Amino acid sequence: MKAVVHADKSGMAGLTYREFEERSPQAGEVSIRLKTAGLNHRDLFVLTRHKSSDLPLIVGSDGAGVIEAIGEGVTGMKPGDEVIINPGLGWQTNSDAPPAGFEIVGLPDHGTFAEKVIVPAENAVPKPAHLTWEEAGVLSLAALTAYRALFTRGKIEKGMKVLIPGIGSGVATFLLQFAKAAGAVVYVTSRSQEKAQKALELGADQALDSNEDWERALDGEKMDLVIECVGAATFNQSLAQLRPGGTIVTFGASAGDDVNINLRTFFYGQFNLLGSTMGSAEEYKEMLKFVECHQLKPVIDTVYPLSEFHQAFKRLEEAEQLGKIGFSIS
Repeated sequence: MKAVVHADKSGMAGLTYREFEERSPQAGEVSIRLKTAGLNHRDLFVLTRHKSSDLPLIVGSDGAGVIEAIGEGVTGMKPGDEVIINPGLGWQTNSDAPPAGFEIVGLPDHGTFAEKVIVPAENAVPKPAHLTWEEAGVLSLAALTAYRALFTRGKIEKGMKVLIPGIGSGVATFLLQFAKAAGAVVYVTSRSQEKAQKALELGADQALDSNEDWERALDGEKMDLVIECVGAATFNQSLAQLRPGGTIVTFGASAGDDVNINLRTFFYGQFNLLGSTMGSAEEYKEMLKFVECHQLKPVIDTVYPLSEFHQAFKRLEEAEQLGKIGFSIS
């Protein structure tokens, strides 16, 4: 089968589109012929985490397709079923943090940037009927991340004021859609006027220029909840917009890992700081139910043929996208 494989060199220099040997599903597994797949920032990070000395790896965490074969002991599904992949491996029920051994499709095991992928049967979930193949293929990782951050960790409620800095990424656009569907008042920031305008079209109540004075732009309005996925570049600005007793949930650090905060300001403000990442299979099913109930669809930026993976990775790396980047496979 054809696949995007990382081997021999670190970073994007190690990526090639080539033939790769197939295998058959083992007990408890299913083989899926992929229709589409989705690109995530995680796929960029994998290119450095996967070492040149490691065995070749098919990258990619998101995908949707048709079950082609089932392994021994698999029940409740059959060849021909249309499915979407939950990329989280080994985290079944909702908990404070993932259990030991939790992994994500695409490292250390092979991922979805290929004509076929083999996953545990429990990770192949019926595709929501209202989604196209392109929409289903880019949904899972970013939508699950957004769902846990907003609902499980942030405990969003109708009428809450929510700030989402750095609108544009797949997760950020899901955060906006989910928060509006939940009845929140949503504020976003962006360096791009185009992305800010698109966010308003998607339902944002106000879009701020990332470079302006946020407090002045918000006219002193304070947030109940901030979902931080940018990192050091915006963290303290985000924190400054919280009301006393407000909550900030963080799950990303694309603009720097290390942050200095004023502890006295933090504890006098009675603020809550929560970390989040991905989510459980239980939350995944809740997220799909929420998406179906509100008939939500991913915002898709661009869909490339899998053979044009270089252009897709470059667009993501340079943060040119608004929404999700996908691959058309079959």
